[in-house]
Amino acid sequence: MGAMMAPDPHGAHLLIVDDDSRIRTLLAKYLGKNGYLATTARDAAHARRLLAGLEFDMLIVDVMMPGESGFDFTRDLRRSLSTPIMLLTARGEASDRITGLEAGADDYLPKPFEPQELLLRVNAILRRAPAESQKPTPPQNLHLGAFRYDIARGELWHDTQIIRLTSTENALMKIFARNPGETMSRSKLVAALGQGDSTAQERAIDVQITRLRRKIEADPKSPRYLQTVRGVGYMIVPE
Repeated sequence: MGAMMAPDPHGAHLLIVDDDSRIRTLLAKYLGKNGYLATTARDAAHARRLLAGLEFDMLIVDVMMPGESGFDFTRDLRRSLSTPIMLLTARGEASDRITGLEAGADDYLPKPFEPQELLLRVNAILRRAPAESQKPTPPQNLHLGAFRYDIARGELWHDTQIIRLTSTENALMKIFARNPGETMSRSKLVAALGQGDSTAQERAIDVQITRLRRKIEADPKSPRYLQTVRGVGYMIVPE
């Protein structure tokens, strides 16, 4: 396969929802190589937990999933979500395509498909999407006193020195950076990290927050930037 053109919307975040782990992995890798950030979900319920804590620029959803189908999932999301949705299915009949579009999908791609065709369609959909949302351009950096978090690169800097973050710490910083001033519950953070929803995982979030505070706070015991919202969760308060 020849060189692929770079997508126009730089760094767009895509959510891939498919019960086939092989397809999820292949699509995430392919889209990642072509400039996108890709997160995966194994079914509609898993996708909802991710959507509760993260914002996505587009969803790629398989129709034939156990439990809630892609049609039903799309139809339900359209009650409150305008994010573009592309449906994937092994059934290519015209009636299925019409059903998908009536449910609120922006596009419909039958399986099997060439990854390059999917990428071209994603590019085309996202070129149309920004004009509809009218969202302000998000900041590129999160400023926390003497610290600066480069959101696109996933790097934490203290003046001119880079501070090493673990993958989980970096994932948390990305979540907070996309939701400044917003309280993030422990359950939302667990879901956004894709770690399930158990009480043990929520306690693990507290440990990760403590470690992260040691890296961004002058006084971790009296945090200025990564604050605790008592009884609810945590909130990042940039300068």
